[in-house]
Amino acid sequence: MRLNDMRLNIALVSDQIAMDYLCPAFSERFPHATLHRFDTEMQSPDALADIDVAVCWSPPLGLLARMPRLRLIQSVGAGTDHITRDPELPGVPICRIVDAEMAAGMNAYVAWAVVHGQRHMAGYLDSQRRATWQEALVVPPGRHRVGIAGLGVLGQSAARALAAIGYAVRGWSRSPKSGLPEGVQVFHGDAGREAFLAGCDTLVCLLPLNEGTRGILNAGLFAQLPRGAHLVNAGRGAHLVQDDLLAALESGQIASAVLDAFVEEPLPAAHPFWHHPRITVTPHIATRTGPETIARLTQDHLAQLSAIA
Repeated sequence: MRLNDMRLNIALVSDQIAMDYLCPAFSERFPHATLHRFDTEMQSPDALADIDVAVCWSPPLGLLARMPRLRLIQSVGAGTDHITRDPELPGVPICRIVDAEMAAGMNAYVAWAVVHGQRHMAGYLDSQRRATWQEALVVPPGRHRVGIAGLGVLGQSAARALAAIGYAVRGWSRSPKSGLPEGVQVFHGDAGREAFLAGCDTLVCLLPLNEGTRGILNAGLFAQLPRGAHLVNAGRGAHLVQDDLLAALESGQIASAVLDAFVEEPLPAAHPFWHHPRITVTPHIATRTGPETIARLTQDHLAQLSAIA
């Protein structure tokens, strides 16, 4: 029997977002499968015992362990930390998304966020609202140092994109990395972090989330940046100590921040980030993989598992 003819039960699982955007692509790719939503809008509690595949973004803690037939856990993103945070995670293969379009999307977001801070775009938008013609100093990209913390697939791709624009790019990772373009300075480990941070006029966080990086964007790190640096967090919300950022903005140590990920999502309406004049909030949209690609890769990963079995 072909894989797409199998009568699978596929769960679309998230405690943060509605997963209905995946339904058309999965229905087309798996025409005989039954889709069950365990997300912010719908639940199928009676179906837990029948689930074969869980397609996830931040699944509720303990839920996957209640699926005894589970064969595959598929992340809808490039990372899996939103899944592995679950202490009751069953011993089932976990697959992530590897998608060239996802890297391109992140490149575009990071380039926009860097330019937004470096070229004073928030100030120009404010000037427009006040009908005021007011220029800020124009600094060429080559004289603005952009540091990327996290040199995985997305971080390396963003480094290449920023270098192509003409920014002075440097990168930092927990372990040594290679293959970056000539001229991109590379630092690694605790020994290289201070020197890396000292040369970042803009710091872009694209780190994975683990116990070594949780809360890494804190007062101690901000103090090692040049005064007036810009911050871009397109990693995870838990990388950032929120009160430390507010204090650094108040003191002028950090000039501005673009934030795409938050500890609590959606960001509560009363959160101070929404109305802070030097914080730009985006709703975790730095990059996304299309539903068709997620469905196709899920099918590919299932086929690989079937071939092994």
